Amino acid sequence: MKFQRGLPPEATNRTGVLLVNLGTPEGPSVSAVRRYLGEFLHDHRVVELSRWIWCLILHGVILRIRPKRSAAAYQSIWRESGSPLMSLTRSLTEGVEARLKQTGDGDVRVTMAMRYGQPSVAHALEDLANNGVTRIAVLPLYPQYSCSTTASVYDAVGNTLKLWRNLPAIHIVRDYHLANGYLDALAASVQARWAGHQRGEKLMISFHGTPQRYADQGDPYRLQCEQTAAALAQRLGLTDEQWILSFQSRFGRAPWLQPYTDETLRSLARQGTRAVDIICPGFAVDCLETLEEIAEENAGIFRGAGGENFAYIPCLNDRADHIAALSELVRTELPNWFSGKPSPADNPG
Repeated sequence: MKFQRGLPPEATNRTGVLLVNLGTPEGPSVSAVRRYLGEFLHDHRVVELSRWIWCLILHGVILRIRPKRSAAAYQSIWRESGSPLMSLTRSLTEGVEARLKQTGDGDVRVTMAMRYGQPSVAHALEDLANNGVTRIAVLPLYPQYSCSTTASVYDAVGNTLKLWRNLPAIHIVRDYHLANGYLDALAASVQARWAGHQRGEKLMISFHGTPQRYADQGDPYRLQCEQTAAALAQRLGLTDEQWILSFQSRFGRAPWLQPYTDETLRSLARQGTRAVDIICPGFAVDCLETLEEIAEENAGIFRGAGGENFAYIPCLNDRADHIAALSELVRTELPNWFSGKPSPADNPG
């Protein structure tokens, strides 16, 4: 094994923050989507099947069929600025850096990475090292921990640093599913929707799904989703009949976490529910799964089954209260790394 330099010998005690999101294709073309899916679906954390079996399925079937369908979905949400996930994560990153500097942490550098695609975790860590950072707080943008998402960020960080000679101090935020700032921002986003529009009969709180066997084998993701949903409902003053938890985006034939979002929407409409509001607290910023799957595809499912009003409440994205929540999260976890002290009267608006 050949070790790389890692940190330069003259590096000082500068603090860095690395926000890590899932990733996105470089463009909405079939070839770009195929490259992205190839990297994403090859991760053993994402699909735990035996490698030789899965590689045959992945390269022999899935990557021949799925990229075309996925590319069409990406094309429906692509913007002039590119991928919504990329542009919104970049804006969120810039906001967190500005926020930390505003609260007195002037010598902090905040950058972003994608677990799959570019900029890679390795590239982002190298960028921080080259800018004199010796202490790095890694914040996976997954509020709820899962072996298929957060743990994969741990892997990516470890796989990079195991090749470095001079290592930084590292802290990885495991989860923040019950962080007060995060929950307050979620509640404020729902209340803002209700303040300007007719309120739905039900608030659906939908999370990305994972295979049921992950939960059976000890993954805490479902429990953390339930805790987030219950805490949000409590902040909003909802009764048990006014909200419902569900899971979206299942893949394959094996059972995934239930109830399924699409089937639940269809059932609600057939039972007479005419108006539904839906929020996806597991996503830090809007992406394919929220803008296309939820706001378009699932809206169609609900209306096609007899529902009338379907309102998707956007992710927190680069809202001021979201930026404040993430900034305070890393400062709270690592108080000795940050010099500034937040003002008790500070209000992000």
